[in-house]
Amino acid sequence: MKSMRYIITRPCLQEGSLRLAKYIEGHFPQSGPAQFVDDRGQEHAVQVDRERGRVWGLGGLYHAQHLGVNDVLMLTALAPSRYQVESIVKPHAVQPPPRTLPKTPESRRVVVSSTPHVREVRMERIDAEADAARAEQAKTEQARTEHRSESPESRTEPKSEPRAEVKAEARAELKERAEPRESAAPVQQLPASERLTAQLVAAQAVQSSTPVRITPTRSNLNGSNGNAYSGNANGNGSSTESPALYSTSAAQIKAAPLGVQQSAPSSLPPLSTTPEGLVTELARLTGYRLDHPGGGLLRLTADLGPQHSYTVLIAPTLAAMAQATWKEAAGVPDLHRALLTTEQERPAAGVPRLTEEALAALTEHARLAPISAIDLRGYWRAGNLDLESAASIAELVSAHLAQRGAFTFVLLTLSQQPAHSIVSVNRLAERLGSGVNTAELTSILDTLTRAPFLALTPLPGGQYLLRVGIGELLGDLTDYAQGVRRRVRAPAPIDIITA
Repeated sequence: MKSMRYIITRPCLQEGSLRLAKYIEGHFPQSGPAQFVDDRGQEHAVQVDRERGRVWGLGGLYHAQHLGVNDVLMLTALAPSRYQVESIVKPHAVQPPPRTLPKTPESRRVVVSSTPHVREVRMERIDAEADAARAEQAKTEQARTEHRSESPESRTEPKSEPRAEVKAEARAELKERAEPRESAAPVQQLPASERLTAQLVAAQAVQSSTPVRITPTRSNLNGSNGNAYSGNANGNGSSTESPALYSTSAAQIKAAPLGVQQSAPSSLPPLSTTPEGLVTELARLTGYRLDHPGGGLLRLTADLGPQHSYTVLIAPTLAAMAQATWKEAAGVPDLHRALLTTEQERPAAGVPRLTEEALAALTEHARLAPISAIDLRGYWRAGNLDLESAASIAELVSAHLAQRGAFTFVLLTLSQQPAHSIVSVNRLAERLGSGVNTAELTSILDTLTRAPFLALTPLPGGQYLLRVGIGELLGDLTDYAQGVRRRVRAPAPIDIITA
């Protein structure tokens, strides 16, 4: 028999299906149930749907063979509605070793002279070898000085005690300066996304430990901004770009409080331990309508209009599968079924399942980030929603939290500048480092130019005008959010599509 070659795509893995392309459509002459036999002799019950051009129910086969995108299926017709399936895993390409480029000397700003009104700055090349030689020479001179101070002649001098106290204070100060660098070293070794999360957590910990209690009123925010960003008591900043604005280190960004009192993190209620309670919480968080058709069945309905609506029947026990509602749902489009089991239990072939561990994980993910019924539709179609499937949903949650963390990181960095000052995109990107890429930074700055923020005004040459301090901006947004929240009323049950 002639074999057909089919390349697996990402939608196929997400939906547990196979698309009936033109070159293999003739080998599936009619819709209905069929059997796929894999390399190990295990049979998989599938459903051929010629109207939609899909073969459903291949999720178990993909999981069992550990197949991924661009892997190949070889299909051979053995008998009517019975096919042999051979999987070919595509080998991963061997990546070449990274190229090591010679380090080019960097440039830095050096203040030549400074007055209260004028500062003269020049650019200076940084040579790592020369700096190491200077540091070694400084250590040698310091060792000689200490040796002289510890000589017998110097011990007899009456002024040795004050000199020793000064040295002890200097050593303590150097030790304090070295401690943040040592604590920051493990953070720098993490990947970019985890390093950003660790920096945000450290910033919240430092701010929460600051014994400052300030009411977030406009006058206090103005005063705090003025004290933090300039030496003037009125809090007005200069509109010209000063080099001192970009010399702030990351440790100062983390430790600088915004002048707004930190609110205690809201503790979520404990998660229910019963299957019905978990399903009820998942329905509330993801927008499903939950009802009980009888016989212990649970029905989740996504009312999303004629094109996106679907229903899921969940059987908590095997006895619930004997109900007529469960049997009538077999083969009905947009009506999915799932038997609630544990991760170790394996139902009969062709019975879709939902594990209790995956249900608890989905509920936890929905509490951390918004998950909709549209995001879960492909998983119900696959027919096997276990912990491995829930792990891919965790990637969506991680991406959402990473975007929120990047936005917070940019706000914390902008909080080091006073109001009515110029923000350079290139300088801001240097201060952020690898925590936020250029595309994310451009999108965040564009968001801050629009309502309700209106914190930045775009200028030519890749610059922005910071119209208001970040502390004052957050105070205004808090008042705005509280005012809108007081005016919000409970929504009426209105069909937006047909209304």
